[in-house]
Amino acid sequence: MNYYALIYHLVDDYLTRRGQFREEHLKLAKELNQKNELVLAGAFSDPPDKALLIFKVHDKSVIEDFIKKDPYVKNGLIAKWEIRPWTVVIGN
Repeated sequence: MNYYALIYHLVDDYLTRRGQFREEHLKLAKELNQKNELVLAGAFSDPPDKALLIFKVHDKSVIEDFIKKDPYVKNGLIAKWEIRPWTVVIGN
């Protein structure tokens, strides 16, 4: 299993627009969390310009599939995103 960081770069009006898509976004995230594929997820708050999701999966195709389904991406709340392999040195 490999760790990956998914970094979302949020649009300026993300906080005002996310409400109608939040339930579906969280449902997708919780499904992956229950499968132990999405370890941690959340947005930075000061400023609210990015979000970080940490995955533990065999390959990044799971993350790419999440991105394709994510209503935040599909509805333009994410200006850009990047998947980065993450080498864990301390922790499980």
